[in-house]
This record gives sequence, structure tokens and C-alpha cells, in this order.
Amino acid sequence: MSTVEATFNPFDPEFAQDPYPQWRLLREHDPVHQTPIGFWVLSRYEDVHRFVRDPALSVEDRNATRGLLDEIARDALGDRYEEMERRGSHAMLNLDPPDHTRLRRLVSKAFTPRVIEQLRPRIQELVDDALDHAEEAQQFELIGDLAFPLPFAVISDMLGMPETDANQLREWSGTIVRTLEPLIDPDLIRAIADAAEHMRTFTAEAIAWKRSHPGDDLLTALIAAEDDGDMLSDDELIDQVMLLYIAGHETTVNLIGNGMLALLRHPDQLDRLRREPDLEANAIEELLRFDPPVQMTRRITLRDVEIGGKTIEAGSFAVCVIASANRDAEHWGPDAETLDIARDGANNHLAFGGGVHYCLGAALARLEGRVAVGSLLRRFDDIELAGEPEWNARINLRGLDRLPISLGSAPYSSRSR
Repeated sequence: MSTVEATFNPFDPEFAQDPYPQWRLLREHDPVHQTPIGFWVLSRYEDVHRFVRDPALSVEDRNATRGLLDEIARDALGDRYEEMERRGSHAMLNLDPPDHTRLRRLVSKAFTPRVIEQLRPRIQELVDDALDHAEEAQQFELIGDLAFPLPFAVISDMLGMPETDANQLREWSGTIVRTLEPLIDPDLIRAIADAAEHMRTFTAEAIAWKRSHPGDDLLTALIAAEDDGDMLSDDELIDQVMLLYIAGHETTVNLIGNGMLALLRHPDQLDRLRREPDLEANAIEELLRFDPPVQMTRRITLRDVEIGGKTIEAGSFAVCVIASANRDAEHWGPDAETLDIARDGANNHLAFGGGVHYCLGAALARLEGRVAVGSLLRRFDDIELAGEPEWNARINLRGLDRLPISLGSAPYSSRSR
């Protein structure tokens, strides 16, 4: 029996800065961990891999036994609780097959490898524009100047969204994604509900605008989508558009920000990537492994499940910690905590989940990450941190609010193509 205390405590002030010591303790001393408030935390690669791919597990909250977190949310929201609980329930992320299968089939046509590759020139143009401005200013705040505007513009273009206040949407989106983590602060719960209402109103208005201004875009296609005579309901349409809009940029912001910070903190790897550009694709996979944009996902047991010598009862909520699995030495070897852009099998990471819920936008995120990171390194000879990174204090979509960097000389006066 281990005497080391291993517990899941995301509210520890040090967790937002660096959760990995906590993940390591859980993996080594209590890899199938039941928290004091009832839900379970899985931290080993083998267990997380099994759960995210198991079709017998659910993602629908209605299948979970109600617990303390539900009581806190009900108390915080009062009369709004039931309505807010229904909101978002039609999104693919929150549905099991066959409903998930039907909705994903309607949306997936816009995310085929061929369609994504056709976006490369537009992505390169957006990155080059950002780097042109950076070269003129001789300073760069990576998140605000590149990591956020790039995927936000791309998903907006794909959907064909009307012009809007990007900063306002960033604020709402950043608040809404906190629903993906344990919530005990009533003020935050109410703020999430308010942001979701604002975003839902914006989305409904955008859909109404698009009905009058159809185009060659994803939103027009979704409005007209029909599969075997089955069209999206109004609620399904709103929830899918919200999911695509939020997921389409939030995760890629973290990929670019977390990835560049990892390279800046490992200058030997940054220098190697400059010298060996052929490693670019593998480097993105390793950055996704090392500090993934989404730290965890969830599954709900529909029956008693035996795992790691313990029984997770039916109706239990299980948090599958992708970030921990991605550094499990039992799978990755003794250098699991080390960044190695040439790592064999780096693409076996779980950053995009697995099974039927494998991230629909994985290819797009990879492309945006490759173009952004590769172009930045090719354009500037000497890139360094110019201040302390500021983390966003989120538990699940852990990323940076600010990453100030200094730029050395640009070896090419023209754009890096």
C-alpha cells in the first residue's frame, strides 16, 4: 500500500501552471482514482485508450447518476437549470450513436482530407499577414496576434459566418468551454449560462442571416443538409454550429500556443526543427502529445466496468486524462516526460480522443499548427520568450492567454511560402 497521497485536485493554485506532477502521482499511485465527490479519474495510457474507444460507454449526461456537481449547478442556476441542461444536448460531442452517427455524417463532408488541404493557401495567407505585421512591429504576442486570429478566421470562413466582434466571441467561447471541467463556483456556473445564452442568440441570428445570404460554405450546407430525407432540426442546427464554431478555434489556439512555448523552453528541439524541416509533421504530433490542447475527456458507464482492479459502477462519470496518458512511461518509455520532435510513434497520442468521437477537425488542427509553427520558425532566425507566459486558468482546455516573444532577424524580406 503506497503512503504517497495521490488525488485529483484541479483547484490547487499550482495546477493551472503545471498539472503534470499531479498526473504523474495519480498514474503511479492511484491510476483508477475515485474522487471524494464521486466521479472517477483514469490516468494511464492503457486505461484511457480503452475507455475512449469503447462503444459500450456513453457521452450522454442523462446516463450518469446525479451527484454533488449537479446539485451545485442546480442551486446556482435555479429556474434556469433545466433549460440550460437541455442546451447543447443535440451537439455531436454529447450524443451516442445512432444520433451521433447521423449528425457526424452530415457534417463530416466539410472535413475530408481533400477539403482541408484546399484550405492550405488561405491558412498560409493568414499566417503570412500576421508575420508581416510582426516583422514591422518587431514584437509579437503569439496568442492575440496569431494563435487566436488564425483558427478563428478559418472556421469563420468555412462556416461563412457574418462579420462580428471577434473579441466578444472569444470571451463567450472561453467561458463556455469551462463546462468541460468540474464546476464548483456558483458565479462561474452562472457566467457560463449567460455566455451560452449570448452565443446561442448570436448563432441563431447568424443562421437567420445565412438563410437570406446563402453561399458556398458549411453553414449553408448544414441549413440545406439532408441525408435519406432527414434534415437537422432547429435545435440540432444551432448546437452543431456552436460546437463547430467553438471547437474549430479553441483547441487550435492551444496547439499553437502550448506547442510554441514547449519549443521555446526546449531550444535544442527548436533548433533541430529549424535544421530538419522534414520533421515538421512529426513535431506537431509530438507537441500534441507533450502538452495537448484538450487535457481530458469523459465517458459514462452503462454497466459495471472492471478496470485496474477496481469496479466502476454503472452510471458513473469517468474522466479520461489524455494529458496524463500522453506521458505514461509504461507506454512511451522512460523519456515520456521529455520533448522529442523525432519520437517514433508520436502520432499514437490521444490528443484527439478515439473511437467514434475522434476529433472531426483533427486534420484541420494539424494543418493550421504546421503552417503556423513552420512559417514562424522559417521567417525569423532568433525567437525567444519576451516575458512570462500567462495561462488561461482552465482545467481542461488548458492553454495560454498571452505568450510574448521577441523576434530576431528575418532572413527573408519576402513572405515565407
